[in-house]
Formats: sequence, C-alpha cells, structure tokens
Amino acid sequence: MEQVLIIVFVVVILALVGLIMLQQGKGADAGASFGAGASQTVFGSSGSGNFMSRTTTILAFVFFAISLGLAYIAKEKASVSAVDVPAVMQQDEMIPSDDVPVNEEADQSVPEVPEQ
Repeated sequence: MEQVLIIVFVVVILALVGLIMLQQGKGADAGASFGAGASQTVFGSSGSGNFMSRTTTILAFVFFAISLGLAYIAKEKASVSAVDVPAVMQQDEMIPSDDVPVNEEADQSVPEVPEQ
C-alpha cells in the first residue's frame, strides 16, 4: 500500500509541476484582454484559467491528502519499531569513572608556537 501511495505521490508531483509551469501569470492576462489572440487558445475564448486552476486545486488537494497518509504510515511504522528499542540505562547502571581508561602518554602542556 505504501509503495502505491509513493508512486501516485510522484505522479501527482510531476503533474502539479507541469500544470504550474503551463499556467500564465497575472501579467499575461492584460495582453489577452486587449485581443491578443485569446480566441485562438486551445481551451476556448475563456482561456485556460478555469480548467488549469481547477485541475491544479484538485491535484494540490490530492498531494496534501497523500502527504498526510504517508506521514501516518511512517508514524505507525515508527511506533511499532520503538517497542524493540532497549530501555535507556539508569544513572546507577552507568560505567563508574574509575573504569574509564586514561591516556597517560598524552602531553598536557601547551606546545610552543615557532616564531617567524
């Protein structure tokens, strides 16, 4: 189920990018209102605004719905795998500081900087 959602998710993303790239900006409508070939468009004299705007809105809704679905699936997987994680060590179970090895060969002095 998750893999099907991811495939549909990628297709919706590509369709959204394509539709957004095909849409004209608000500045392009000014030229079309003065008769700049609006009657020769593919979608009719009303332009592509209604069709592409509605399609973009629907795809955006599908995008958000699939995003929430995938987030829910990821949350469920994380809660299932969290049961297998061992408990955190308590403070009294920590390694005593006497058992920590000390590097006695390390020189604790500051090295001299050569003069130029």
